[in-house]
Amino acid sequence: MSIEENELKIATLEEKLLKTDPASIEFQEIQEELNKLRLESYQNLTAWDRVCIARSGKRPKAGALIKRLFTDFIELKGDQYYAEDSSIIAGIGLLDDIPVTVLAQAKGNTVQESIERNFGMTSPEGFRKTLRLAKQAEKFKRPIITIIDTSGAYPGRGAEERGQARAIANNLMEFSKLRVPVIAIVLSEGGSGGALALSVSDYIMMFENAVYSVLSPEGLASILFKDTTNVKEVAEYMKMTSKDLLDFGIVDEIIPEPLGGIKVFSDEFIDWLSQNLKKKIEELRLVTENKLIENRYRKYRKIGGLFKEE
Repeated sequence: MSIEENELKIATLEEKLLKTDPASIEFQEIQEELNKLRLESYQNLTAWDRVCIARSGKRPKAGALIKRLFTDFIELKGDQYYAEDSSIIAGIGLLDDIPVTVLAQAKGNTVQESIERNFGMTSPEGFRKTLRLAKQAEKFKRPIITIIDTSGAYPGRGAEERGQARAIANNLMEFSKLRVPVIAIVLSEGGSGGALALSVSDYIMMFENAVYSVLSPEGLASILFKDTTNVKEVAEYMKMTSKDLLDFGIVDEIIPEPLGGIKVFSDEFIDWLSQNLKKKIEELRLVTENKLIENRYRKYRKIGGLFKEE
C-alpha cells in the first residue's frame, strides 16, 4: 500500500476516533489500529514516501512557521522595481530577543491562496525582494533566516523576459558575500534554482521529511525515460532526502519530525527550534566578517570534493 493510501486510511480512522466515546472499547480498538497503521506506514520510508510527505496538504507552510517562531513580525513587500511577489514572505521580526530578517518561500493552504502565492514558485521580483532585504539586513547587522519551500522558480515566459536567470544568479553571488550570519531552513521541498537562490548560507537545517534536489523526480524521470512510471525508483537515485544530504555534507543538521511527518508546530518544537537557531546565530556572531565569508566560500567549495583543506 502506498503512503498516499495509508495516509487516507489514517485520516479516516482519525475522523472516526473523534466521533467515538473515549471510554468505549471501540475507541481503544480504533486507537490500537491507528497506532499500528502509523507504525507500519512510517517505518523504513523510501525517498518517494518522503516526497509525498513533503508535499502533503496537511504539512504546515512557511507562514505558519513564521507566526509561531517570530514575534513582532513586520512584512515588507515589493522589489522597488516592478511588482510584489506573494510567493515570498519577507520581513523583520524577533527571534526571542534577537532582531532578524526573515526570507521565506510560501505556498498556500487553500486552492485560492495557492494560486495567489503561485504555488511557491518565485518570479524575478521575489528574488529581487529577498536580495533587497538581505542587503538591508547587512546594513543594520541583522542575521538572516531563510525558509525554503518550492518545487522550483517560476518558469513562465514573463519571468524569463524579466530576468529570472539573472535574478537567481545575483542572489547566489550576493548572498555568498553577505557580512552577516545566514541560516537556511529547508521546510518541505527544495527544488532547482528556486531553492538555491535562498540556500547560500553559513548553516543549513533541513526538516527530516523534506526533500532537496536539482528537479522533481517526475521531471528527471520524464527526461531520462520519457515517462514517469518509474518515478519511485528515480527518487531513490536522486539522493534527495535529509539523510542523503547530511551524508554528502550539503546540509548541516536534520530537524527531527514526529512519526508520519510534522502536522502542527507545537510549543515544545518551537522552543527547541528557537533555542537551536539562537545558539547558532550566537556562534556565527563570534566569527569576524571576513572569516564568515571565507568559511561560507569553503563550505560550498567542499561540496562534491571540489575543494580540499590545506
